[in-house]
Amino acid sequence: MPDKGNRRITDLGTLKALAHPLRMQLYRLLYVNRTATASQLADQVDEAVSLVSYHLRKLADHGLIEEAEPQSEDGRERWWQPASDGVSIRGEDFRDAPEKAAAHTAASRLIYAQRSEFYRRYLDQRLHWGADWNSAAFDSEYASRLTAPELAELAQEMHALLKKYDEKGRAAEAAGDTEGREHIALHVYGFPFRL
Repeated sequence: MPDKGNRRITDLGTLKALAHPLRMQLYRLLYVNRTATASQLADQVDEAVSLVSYHLRKLADHGLIEEAEPQSEDGRERWWQPASDGVSIRGEDFRDAPEKAAAHTAASRLIYAQRSEFYRRYLDQRLHWGADWNSAAFDSEYASRLTAPELAELAQEMHALLKKYDEKGRAAEAAGDTEGREHIALHVYGFPFRL
């Protein structure tokens, strides 16, 4: 898929479409797999193909996913892909009305819950990953004293670094370097707090 950039979600309808547990899970799977059919996704989420197809159409209605070029000769299969290289949801776009703020909070909580479940699953399975992956995997927590502009600058630098490694991995994989390559989840939060 060519570089399509990141899509910033700013409207309530699209936010609500994505902020459904199964739809968010399907979007994440498409983001990782790059292309898939409803049948393939249904197997991964253990749901009926008809239900998965319905939710894929809802994501497509809001421009979050789109049809992809067929990956097989079976013309009955409908292939899907993300419509962008990712999405971003920012609180500043949903502060002008209580309903929007509540929807943003609900979506953020769902995203956090699904990310936490990813990490819990890794913790439960980490003995099966072997010494190399267990040595490479990390979790960190920092408590810094920054201004809002400094935190924004830190976020930009971290995003640039993460994008560099993502592009490096995708280029290597496209060139056939797949040995030892796994999907990696990296969740980063930066937020103010008071004691």
